[in-house]
Amino acid sequence: MKLKTVKNAAIITAAAVLLGTALTSCGSSNSLTLNVYNWGEYISDGSEGSFDTVREFEKWYEENYGQKVTVKYTTYASNEDMYNKISSGAVSYDVIIPSDYMIARMADEELLQPLNFDNIPNYKNIDENFKSLYYDPDNKYTVPYTYGIVGVIYDANVVDEADAGDWDLMWNEKYSDRIVQFNNSRDAFGTAMYKLGIDVNTTDHAEWDKAYNELLAQRPLVHSYVMDEIYNMMESGEAAIGAYYAGDYFTMVDAQADNVDLQFYYPERTNFYVDAMCIPSCAENKELAEIFINYMLSEEPAVANAEYTYYASPNSVVYNSASYIEEMGAEAMAILYPELGSFSEQYNTLAFRNLDNDTLGYINTLWENVKIN
Repeated sequence: MKLKTVKNAAIITAAAVLLGTALTSCGSSNSLTLNVYNWGEYISDGSEGSFDTVREFEKWYEENYGQKVTVKYTTYASNEDMYNKISSGAVSYDVIIPSDYMIARMADEELLQPLNFDNIPNYKNIDENFKSLYYDPDNKYTVPYTYGIVGVIYDANVVDEADAGDWDLMWNEKYSDRIVQFNNSRDAFGTAMYKLGIDVNTTDHAEWDKAYNELLAQRPLVHSYVMDEIYNMMESGEAAIGAYYAGDYFTMVDAQADNVDLQFYYPERTNFYVDAMCIPSCAENKELAEIFINYMLSEEPAVANAEYTYYASPNSVVYNSASYIEEMGAEAMAILYPELGSFSEQYNTLAFRNLDNDTLGYINTLWENVKIN
């Protein structure tokens, strides 16, 4: 996918001037270090000629503040992996990008710091539909980064069109050993609960038992339980059906084999999610982290990151960008930004929420039994 080259950073220079020398306490006068902890493949990284967000931030910062900064950028594979590392107290990160339900949990456990929005003036670019959502009702801790909806990806060269359209496809015996399922408890149980019409945030063990039985019924049909492995399996044709995030569908289409014809649809009930930039309580460079977050909201990096990841953006400078709309194309825009009425209403009805420890423990026990069986 073609991405933009660096443009004039004037849109954020004004913010830099206003912030002045606020960061003198963040490190030595010679160099600062910013530790960013993010999902894999979740930022434009300079590969294949793309905009290198981290390196461009380092250059922009030195140009505007006269001080070098080094961004140490590391990745995690799941919200739970990130949470375990942060909650251990053994590490220090300045910026993290968790999902909504994990944000709620971390806020409850005082693992996040309130943001100083004076340092994040570009927050004004975030669509109002993505503010005051359940995981951060007072907009204290988060700046939304991406959002999306889980759908079903299938190979039209294998799957009959009449069989597609809802969650039933992932339980269709006709496609035994061609189906892949999420390899994490919350998403896997979610597919079964949306299929059955069960509230995905219930604390009623009997309801989770129903979903557990549905996953057991699916087990003989499942080729593999996957996360990132779904890319190669769907692209190569090894698997023909799987639920995953809308943005990742386009990554798979770009790499699909000649004999594969990947298609996508949203089931009637499915998971809506938001990932947001936060500053954990262990952060050592809070103001620098806020400046980085503000930079991420400016047009050049925001558009580049949205194009690179293929995820929908809540940032108005992205979804109103003529170059972005042209680059993504009509099909991608229709899938990433579907006409669903109010996002916040759909989100508040269907999205995963943080669950109490008793329910989480019960789910994990059920999930281990699914995997064993």
